[in-house]
Amino acid sequence: MLRIIVLLAVLLTGLGARAAERDLVVGVEELEYFPLYAMREGEYVGAARDILDAFAAARGYRLVYRPMPIKRLFAELAAGGIDLKFPDSPFWSAETKQGLTVSYSKPVIAYIDGVMVRTANLGRGADGVRTLGTVAGFTPYSWLDRVKSGSVTLKENPRMELLLRQAAVGHVDGAYVSVAVANHVLATTLNMAGTLVFDPGLPHTRDHYMLSSATAPQVIAEFDAWMAANGSLIRSIKDRYGAEKGVE
Repeated sequence: MLRIIVLLAVLLTGLGARAAERDLVVGVEELEYFPLYAMREGEYVGAARDILDAFAAARGYRLVYRPMPIKRLFAELAAGGIDLKFPDSPFWSAETKQGLTVSYSKPVIAYIDGVMVRTANLGRGADGVRTLGTVAGFTPYSWLDRVKSGSVTLKENPRMELLLRQAAVGHVDGAYVSVAVANHVLATTLNMAGTLVFDPGLPHTRDHYMLSSATAPQVIAEFDAWMAANGSLIRSIKDRYGAEKGVE
C-alpha cells in the first residue's frame, strides 16, 4: 500500500511539473546561419538554441521553435502569431513594427554585418563596390544610401554558401554578411578559408542580436535577469560554437 502511495505521489509530482510548464512559440529564421543558428534535419540548432534552451529549462518554459522566412517572421511578430522572435533589433523592419509595442532583451550575441571581399580587393574603398551580394531578406542598412542613389546594385541569394562563392569568383564585388558566420562557412562547408576577408574600411554594422516579443514582455524581463545571473554559462556556449569569433 505504501509503495502505491509513493508511486502516486511521484506521478502527481511529475504531472504537476509538466502542467507548470508553459509553451512559448519562438519564431526563428529559416536560414543556414551556423554557428549562430540553422535548421538541420528539421531541428533548430546552434549557439542561439543552446542559450534559449538553457533559459527555458531554468524558468520552466517549453520552447517550440518555428522557422520562417525573414519577412514572414516580422509579420507574425506584429500579428501575435509568435511569442518570441530571435534574432531581432529595434532597428529592423521598422515599417512592419509601426504602432506596435515590442520589448527587446539585453544583447545576446554580438555581431558584425560587413562586406567580405577577395583579398586582392581589400582596402579599395566603397567606390570600388558596384554590386553587393546579400542573403535574401537581409537589409544592408549601412549601404542603403548608396543603393538608393543607384551607385550600388544589390544581388540577393537564398543561401550563404552560394553567395560567398559568387563573391569568391567575382560575380559580385563583395558579400554583405555576418562576419562570424561567413568565416565559419568558408572554413568548413566550402573549404575556402582566407579566400574572402572582412574589409573594416567598408560600411558595416557592429551590434548585437536580441530576443524580442510583442506579447510577452514579462518573459523578456525574465530572460534579462537570467542572462545577468548566468554570464559564464552564456560565454561558454558562445565560445564552444565560435559564435563571436572575429567579432569581439
